[in-house]
Amino acid sequence: MTTPPRHAAPGRPSPARAGALLVLIAALSVGVAVAIWVIGRHHTPQYTTDLFGAQGADAVTLKARLGSALFGLALVQLVLALWMYGRLPRVAAAPRAVRVAHRVVGWVAFLLSVPIAFHCVRTYGVETTSARVQLHSVAGCALYGAFVAKVLVVRSRRLPGWTLPAAGSALFVAIGLLWYSGALWALNGSDAPGL
Repeated sequence: MTTPPRHAAPGRPSPARAGALLVLIAALSVGVAVAIWVIGRHHTPQYTTDLFGAQGADAVTLKARLGSALFGLALVQLVLALWMYGRLPRVAAAPRAVRVAHRVVGWVAFLLSVPIAFHCVRTYGVETTSARVQLHSVAGCALYGAFVAKVLVVRSRRLPGWTLPAAGSALFVAIGLLWYSGALWALNGSDAPGL
């Protein structure tokens, strides 16, 4: 006599299905990052590209300020996420408005990142001329891969609980590395500690 197959509890997929979904999300995320890398490596830089009318050093400064605003929004996202998941000590449970704010701030951050990224790719492409530039290029590509992962993970109820914090952390780290290797560097007189 054989025992009937065990099924996952309602609303929870089997480990095999969750694993397959996780592999699919990872593949799509890596695919986006690699596609941006390939496009950037094969793009002929157009150094006269403007960013909202600013060119050259003015565009770099504007991009650094926008990148700093993006990093600020990422910090707000981090605090809101910690609040939503009860990870802030001595802070009451998050009201529904916190979830809404987290989503709105996330989309504003994404929209802010697009002109910055477009200017980087169009003006410079993906470069590997120094450790700082290579870190910046890798982090820029990883940013959009991590964004894809976060959007897909947040929409799925079929994945283990650790996947959302992991995707959010990857996105935050990519933005932080971009800020460090680009905005901080530009606003600090072409110098970033350790680079």
